Amino acid sequence: MPSGCYGAASAFVLPPLPAMPQAPSDVSQVLLPFGGLVGREVDLDAFLQTLMDRIAITLQADRGTLWLLDPARRELFSRAAHLPEVSQIRVKLGQGVAGTVAQAGHAINVPDPRGEQRFFADIDRMTGYRTTSLLAVPLRDGDGALYGVLQVLNRRGADRFTDDDTQRLTAIASQVSTALQSTSLYQELQRAKDQPQVPVGYFFNRIIGESPQLQAIYRLVRKAAPTDATVLLRGESGSGKELFARAVHVNGPRRDQPFIKVDCAALPATLIENELFGHERGAFTGADHRVPGKFEAASGGTVFIDEIGELPLPVQGKLLRVIQDREFERVGGTQAVKVDVRIVAATHRDLARMVAEGRFREDLYYRIKVVEVVLPPLRERGAEDIERLARHFVAAVARRHRLTPPRLSAAAVERLKRYRWPGNVRELENCIESAVVLCEGEILEEHLPLPDVDRNALPTPAAAQGVNASAAPAPMDARLLPLAEVERRHILRVLDAVKGNRTAAARVLEIGRNTLARKLKEYGLGDEP
Repeated sequence: MPSGCYGAASAFVLPPLPAMPQAPSDVSQVLLPFGGLVGREVDLDAFLQTLMDRIAITLQADRGTLWLLDPARRELFSRAAHLPEVSQIRVKLGQGVAGTVAQAGHAINVPDPRGEQRFFADIDRMTGYRTTSLLAVPLRDGDGALYGVLQVLNRRGADRFTDDDTQRLTAIASQVSTALQSTSLYQELQRAKDQPQVPVGYFFNRIIGESPQLQAIYRLVRKAAPTDATVLLRGESGSGKELFARAVHVNGPRRDQPFIKVDCAALPATLIENELFGHERGAFTGADHRVPGKFEAASGGTVFIDEIGELPLPVQGKLLRVIQDREFERVGGTQAVKVDVRIVAATHRDLARMVAEGRFREDLYYRIKVVEVVLPPLRERGAEDIERLARHFVAAVARRHRLTPPRLSAAAVERLKRYRWPGNVRELENCIESAVVLCEGEILEEHLPLPDVDRNALPTPAAAQGVNASAAPAPMDARLLPLAEVERRHILRVLDAVKGNRTAAARVLEIGRNTLARKLKEYGLGDEP
């Protein structure tokens, strides 16, 4: 995201900037108030911009800029800066003072840019700003590798920055680097260094992508996260609903409290109520003591109810009471238990249709969709997001399996871009993991475990073993399909891929085998063979 897009983060409450007429003697004070912000990725823009505010104040400078290195283009780009005139500036390595620092690897203090060959006057001409003095120092990681530059402009109350200022900014740069290395932005920079074919992208709470659809969702989550509003995440299986649920939690007021997940699709209907609300001693055979449920375990935090569309109607009523009155009764209990939690729900189902069919409570539906976030499927996010995700997974999988990251051949990249990804990001990750493990130094097209079908059309699977062949869907533009039909097609594909093994299919789909059997029966795909 360009450094000029900080307005979207303004909804967050950040530590106020104290007046600093004199630079503090302890440079660690610059970062002291921000320890809790570093890991909260939605706040990353606000964190970086406010950090630059504090650095400018500390150095008695008029402006400051955090430059980061883009290995693909061999350029520096402004990631956080006092640049009201433009959204972002890029300079080549060796160009200007910042580019020279990045190339030479040492601090540069320019007391007067007039006549200074290393000064890049085009930036002043572009912004209309007049630089009178400039100080820049390198940013290095724990291995000593340079990955950015920290720069301040125009020393207030003096003609130039002093040697003490250089030492102070160098010490601050070390502190800033330590903070940045705990963010996903640094992970992206490392990925770009290993795989310079793709320019540096944008991470959002460890969610990779910068398509217009995702950018709109980022803005929505930024607004919702600081509140206690109930959030409903809708999207196909594997599209990242849990990641966004965590983004809502870690960037909200309950970030230091528990984040508890309940997957309704993975639990038998008879156990969901007990899982959510717990039970009293003697509630049923074997209940020899009181057991708290997920709502009590998450007290003060967030309960993430995944696949809320699978919630039985009686349990829906109890959930509605929690949302309205913040209380419930344990299974077998008569005493109301007060609870203070935030609820984030997710589903791949069309809840409005379920309401019309009487399978989901209308009053609960409107209670949970205070903020509704619809996640796009991977195929709609564009080829660039697919490639960026693929290269990220190559590096991550290689690290996890202690392998040297292989290259992605051009043919493999094109194949990935053409595929429709019915299983979304989860399917892409599994595909890349298989290719990384099986290839020898380079991922070729044949290493990708993708169906051999018409690559420019929506894949149509053969009938799965034990499933009525006439139920296989005909080719059709997926953008015109209802969500239930997309799910149906994906189940058929997975069953086809695992040769009809329902246990294996349930594992791939990350749902219970009973849930899979229920879905097959619901879609008229036959009973258990």
